[in-house]
Amino acid sequence: MIAAENLDLSLKDLSLDAGSAASEESNKILKWNLPLKELYKLACSFYKEKSGKAIHLSYEDNLKLVAFTQQAAHGPLDLSDAPPLGMFDVIGKDRRIAWQQLGTITKLQAMEGFIDLLDRLCPLFKPYVEAIKKDKEEKARRAEQEQIQRTEALAAEKERQEELQRLENEKNREELHRRQLQDALNQQTYHQFKEYAEIQFPGNPEQQAVLIRQLQNEHYHQYMQQLQAQVATNLARLKSISDGEDDDNNPTAVVCENGPAGGAGEPGVFTTCANTVKENSQFEFKEQCDSDNDSGDYAVISPANMWTKPDIKLFKQEVMAGKGDGVIRVNHGDTVTVKVPTHEGGSCLFWEFATDSYDIGFGVYFEWGKPPTTEVSVHISESDEDDDTIEEDEEVICAEDLECGTVQNSQTSGAGGSSALGSRNPISIIIPIYRRECHQEVYAGSHTYPGEGTYLLKFDNSYSLWRPKTLYYKVFYTR
Repeated sequence: MIAAENLDLSLKDLSLDAGSAASEESNKILKWNLPLKELYKLACSFYKEKSGKAIHLSYEDNLKLVAFTQQAAHGPLDLSDAPPLGMFDVIGKDRRIAWQQLGTITKLQAMEGFIDLLDRLCPLFKPYVEAIKKDKEEKARRAEQEQIQRTEALAAEKERQEELQRLENEKNREELHRRQLQDALNQQTYHQFKEYAEIQFPGNPEQQAVLIRQLQNEHYHQYMQQLQAQVATNLARLKSISDGEDDDNNPTAVVCENGPAGGAGEPGVFTTCANTVKENSQFEFKEQCDSDNDSGDYAVISPANMWTKPDIKLFKQEVMAGKGDGVIRVNHGDTVTVKVPTHEGGSCLFWEFATDSYDIGFGVYFEWGKPPTTEVSVHISESDEDDDTIEEDEEVICAEDLECGTVQNSQTSGAGGSSALGSRNPISIIIPIYRRECHQEVYAGSHTYPGEGTYLLKFDNSYSLWRPKTLYYKVFYTR
């Protein structure tokens, strides 16, 4: 019993496989460039919809068409299986006769015969099929285009997501690099700024921490400005070299600023940046010594840090109360130079200054060599001319000029005069003189000792024709 059941199941499977195979073969049969079964379905739909409306067929033609449909659906007529007809069913008898006349043609042949007969009897059928075929092709074309558009949209969206991810990764890398760079700079300047903050806010750790963060942020922005200026300078120099220009005689010192020259705009941080970058990412620049000899030596010095403080009234009150170095009246046309020798126990110089009502020019120079005294001194001159003017006139001996050093006043000329002028100490420019809006904010700064020598803090009012300036300043050093 079990074996018989398994045999019946196998036969059913084989018949199903044979039926599916036959269906696939029938779908490959084309007529009018359409599968035969699909065209037959269109013909049957057309016949049902249009019969008696768009087309008017005779009784005999209708019998033939119905016979084809019966043959296509059930195969040849088998009278033994056919149900009996009524005595008065004339139409049924006529249909059976027409079906029986088709003989043993196959179902596919019956489908093709139905299509050919309908096409011969109704000229509108073929245009109807052509219109449906075109509509189908158009739908297929649109579906293909939509699929292509969806694919392109997915690809574009994927590309956009990848680009956003790349930008995000690049931004994260830049942020990580920025943090690493800022942390490195903060480690280098922390102790220096901490000593300064302890002097400004003794016994107040919170205010000290706020000031240290402010100074470190200012230092980082200043460093980035120097880096950008350095890149621009190097690009300009490479361009000039590629154009065939001779760069050998160009000065190696480059002055960079993030504020307008002359102090006409908002107060900014002015620094001197280098043409070379050391491995420790610190800038240094070479400024030719202001000497009269032809040796062409250079002094290596690091840039200064500068920032501003808003509490100008409190600063002036502290200075006038004796908590600072003092108050100086700078007359119109004068230049005041505060000489601050390096201290053997110090490593960094700090300064702060402000004025009443009007701005003033400020710059920092450094005179190399062992200072003759450890006391801070103030010198006033009517102008701050360059040494070149003095060097051109050999009969003028600059005994009192701050940038010439101490020389003996003699009336010698020629080689003797040149020897006297060449004996002065070299001077490097740390901060060029620019006008500062120090009547609105307190300007402060610091500089690490480059060696043994004397700082020259210059307050220039030589550009003013009638206005004197009241200067409040403080200078001190840290270890």
